[in-house]
Amino acid sequence: MPCKRATGFRNCALASVALCCVIILLSPALGITASADADTYSFVDTVSLALKGGELSEQEAQQLEEEVKDNPENLPARIQLLGYYSRRRFDSDDACKARQEHILWIIQHHPDSEIAGLPYTDLNPVLDGKSYYKAKELWLKQVKNHSENAKVLGNAANFFLHYDEELSEMYLKEAQTLEPKNPDWPKRLGFFYMLQSRGEHPAERKSETARKALKQYEKASSLSPKAIDRFYLLSDLAEAAFEAQKIKKAQSYARELLEISPEHKDDWNYGNAIHNGNTVLGRIAIRRGDAERAADFLLKAGATPGSPQLNSFGPDFVLAKELLEKGEKKTVIEYLKLCKNFWKEDVLDRWIRMIEADIEPDFERHWSIDDWEPPGSANGG
Repeated sequence: MPCKRATGFRNCALASVALCCVIILLSPALGITASADADTYSFVDTVSLALKGGELSEQEAQQLEEEVKDNPENLPARIQLLGYYSRRRFDSDDACKARQEHILWIIQHHPDSEIAGLPYTDLNPVLDGKSYYKAKELWLKQVKNHSENAKVLGNAANFFLHYDEELSEMYLKEAQTLEPKNPDWPKRLGFFYMLQSRGEHPAERKSETARKALKQYEKASSLSPKAIDRFYLLSDLAEAAFEAQKIKKAQSYARELLEISPEHKDDWNYGNAIHNGNTVLGRIAIRRGDAERAADFLLKAGATPGSPQLNSFGPDFVLAKELLEKGEKKTVIEYLKLCKNFWKEDVLDRWIRMIEADIEPDFERHWSIDDWEPPGSANGG
């Protein structure tokens, strides 16, 4: 069993990978860029190398390992190998261990590099065991030794994002203190707080963390003079305002997002804006008891042309779920059919069949979905 992982953890790990990929896709919007004193490989260079590594053959990966042995400072080779092992770590004990060793080396020798802050260097305390705690010890030491380096603090915050919320928040705040005029830090703090608001917590705590997120996103907006930065932030502003129970603000941000979207039709975020803006307005309509208007917004959200995130991981089905609970089966089915235009997943057809059979799908189960067929079908019981 690779890295002593129990079979039950595999689906959890895959879901974690999915979230990591989302973060990679969103990183340009979050403003993650190389600092002047970091290595010379930019965010784009680093991700490109890691993606290239994911396509390596076993022989090519072994050749890179030999090159790293001869020259430990061959960072491009290490980045490619991390991409290679990240794709194979769930099926190979050797790949898992090799990945852990490269991550520990990166933290020890290049804590301010781009790769040190990306999901390719993420470790899990359960799945990676002792290696996680070795990495944690290394990060604590690096933060102590480089307490004035915001990049190191930010990379450490990313490492602890899912497994030590207190450390992650503290490092992000310290980086913000070091660079108070840099909008990247309130953006990342806003993202951090929104993650906390989505957990299994009491409603009041969710609202409280959403309010913190909203405050940070609004601060980031005030520090970002470019119109395109505002366009990227409005989805987050609208969602955070809604979850913070600031309904008028949420409506204002969502409407602004949809109003300015036509100016950015060629931008990668355009499809997200159409979907997210209409989703927030639909949820507001539900809250006000207007299911008919909410249904209209759901269909408008489904009419999005798609985006890198929507095409890869699908949309947030929260409004669809709320409308299904209101008995809007026909509308939700139509929405799911619209989603097939950009999200090419068989699960959509399965969900449609379930709804037609009066069974409510679990829209959150994107990554571990049991086969289901209605009674009397070819595959059903």
